[in-house]
Amino acid sequence: MMRRQLNCLVVATQIGLLAWSGTTVAADQVYVANEGADTVSVLDAASLKTLTSVRVGKMPHNVQVSPDGKLVWVTNNGEPDQAADVSAHKGMAHQGDHGAMGKPGAIWAIDTATNAVVAKVPVGMHPAHVVVSPDGRLAYVTNGGDNTVTVIDTVVRSHVATIPVGQFPHGLRFSPNGKEVYVANLKGGTVSVIDTASQTEVAQVPTGKGPAQTGFTPDGRLAFASLSDENAIAVIDPATRKVIRKVAVGTVPIQLYATPDSRMLLVANQGTRKMPGKTVSMIDLESFKVVKTFVTGAGAHGVVVDRDGLNAYVTNIYANSVSVLDLKNRKVTKTVPVGKAPNGISVKPR
Repeated sequence: MMRRQLNCLVVATQIGLLAWSGTTVAADQVYVANEGADTVSVLDAASLKTLTSVRVGKMPHNVQVSPDGKLVWVTNNGEPDQAADVSAHKGMAHQGDHGAMGKPGAIWAIDTATNAVVAKVPVGMHPAHVVVSPDGRLAYVTNGGDNTVTVIDTVVRSHVATIPVGQFPHGLRFSPNGKEVYVANLKGGTVSVIDTASQTEVAQVPTGKGPAQTGFTPDGRLAFASLSDENAIAVIDPATRKVIRKVAVGTVPIQLYATPDSRMLLVANQGTRKMPGKTVSMIDLESFKVVKTFVTGAGAHGVVVDRDGLNAYVTNIYANSVSVLDLKNRKVTKTVPVGKAPNGISVKPR
């Protein structure tokens, strides 16, 4: 009897320690930039319940969790009283042009432990997207208003470089090895290739009309650009820096994201405000065919896949909601309301 009680005590203690350390009970969190509400929603990834809402700068367009999960970087147009006359982020495919900005924008950092804003770093005119290097030391921000990319040191939180790129840079992503950044030049019809060692643009890849976002397979075999004015995805060979094929998807594709096994690509099809898209295309990267079309909500825009490749999270910009996709069973499991005009989305892993 005594031995049984001791065993139970040991098991209970182990469970308690695991719970305290967060190794088994801590859940992923999803961060959503609500561009029309000047907030970032923090969701529990499992339940999709809103945990909190963080006030940030004017018109937050994109969010990115740092590799260590300690910070969330948010692009915005600075303090609300500093922003010029911009009623919405309108430069995105078929919504009109960005309003002229009177002052540079910024990226703000949210501490994921406290959900408090802990840094504000000025960047260029009308910042769109932000990505963080694999080692977490640098953040790259596209400035749609002045055709540049700003590089920020995330440790000292200061400016490192300004890199001229193509016309109206928007989405950008790191290559898996961290040596290059691919930048979608929305109005230039190209993808800029930035060499991260020299902090210079070393090439521009002609892609097609309205490239809005870029991406890579985790194995580095393929790169992509969403062609918002062609309703297609450009598939790029990173070795030759050439488009090797195009794949038709839904109307006005915006963000895209490859699964961790490099087998599938998810593409959010936003459509227009008058004729919203409501789908996410799943492309098989062997056959290059759309093998599944998920129906989410009006204006499917941002998409991210969790680290395990089990779920994807999608912002529905016109429906003010977020949907979760079960990738194994290929179905939408839940859609919940968030703030107004949800745009960028990122996941903080356990």
